[in-house]
Amino acid sequence: MITTTHYLILAAIVFAIGAFGVLTRRNLLVMLMSVELMLNSANLTFVAFARNLGDMGGHIFPIFIMTVAACEVAVGLAIIVTIFRLGDTSDVLDLTFMKDIKSG
Repeated sequence: MITTTHYLILAAIVFAIGAFGVLTRRNLLVMLMSVELMLNSANLTFVAFARNLGDMGGHIFPIFIMTVAACEVAVGLAIIVTIFRLGDTSDVLDLTFMKDIKSG
């Protein structure tokens, strides 16, 4: 039988994979996908606790999170495409076009 603990362990593993991707990869697209993995692990946690507690609130939050994630992906992909057009690279370490902008 699958218990809440199994779902939480799976969510922790998915979150760790996402965090590892954000921290170690230099490609913007891979980093964006890793953030999505981390958001999906949060969704899994919400649903697991909602199932355990019998509360519908935990089923509603993932819908909001998926909506925000879809908006984040749309904006993030637009930014990545713009950055790629400006510099022909999506490597985070090669992004220096904002380096010379001074505040004020």
